Amino acid sequence: MTRVAGTDNTDSTDGTEETLRAAQAALAAEHAAVYGYGVLGGRLEGGRRGDATAACDAHRSRRDALTRTVRDLGGAPVAAHAAYALPFAARDPAAAMRLAAVLEDRVAGVYSDLVRAARGPLRQDAAGALREAAVRAVRWRGTGVAFPGLVEKAAPADNTAEAGATGVTH
Repeated sequence: MTRVAGTDNTDSTDGTEETLRAAQAALAAEHAAVYGYGVLGGRLEGGRRGDATAACDAHRSRRDALTRTVRDLGGAPVAAHAAYALPFAARDPAAAMRLAAVLEDRVAGVYSDLVRAARGPLRQDAAGALREAAVRAVRWRGTGVAFPGLVEKAAPADNTAEAGATGVTH
C-alpha cells in the first residue's frame, strides 16, 4: 500500500465497514505470513533462504502499510499474536517451501476480498499485493493456479499436505 506524501488516501476507498473488515483481514494475514516466514526461513538454505527473507520483508512492508490504512479507515489495527498455528510442520526444505506457498495462497485470498471491497488506489494496491503473493506462491510451488486468491477455484488436490491443513489461525 503505497502512500504518497501530502495526499489523503482515505478518500480513495469507499469507507464502508466491508472495506475496513477486508483491510483488517489482510492485516491479520500479513501478521501470520511474517510469523510463518520466520519459522520456515530457518529450514531453507542458500538462495531459497534469501527468497524467504525477501518475501518476509515484503510482508512486513505490506503489514505496516495496512496498519496505516486501517487507521485511515477509522479502525484500530488488529494486533499480531505471539504465535500462530501452522497448517503443517516445516521440518525440511521441501516442507518449508510448501508452507511458503500455502502462506502466499492465503495472503492472496484475503487480498482478493480487499480488491472486491475497496475502491480507487486502495483497490489498486490490493490487486498489486494479490499479484505479488500469487507470483511468490508460484515460485515456491513451481506451478501456478488458474485463479489466484480464489480458494474455491484453486483448492489443492485431496492428497496434498495443503488439503489437510486447517489454516494459519490466531
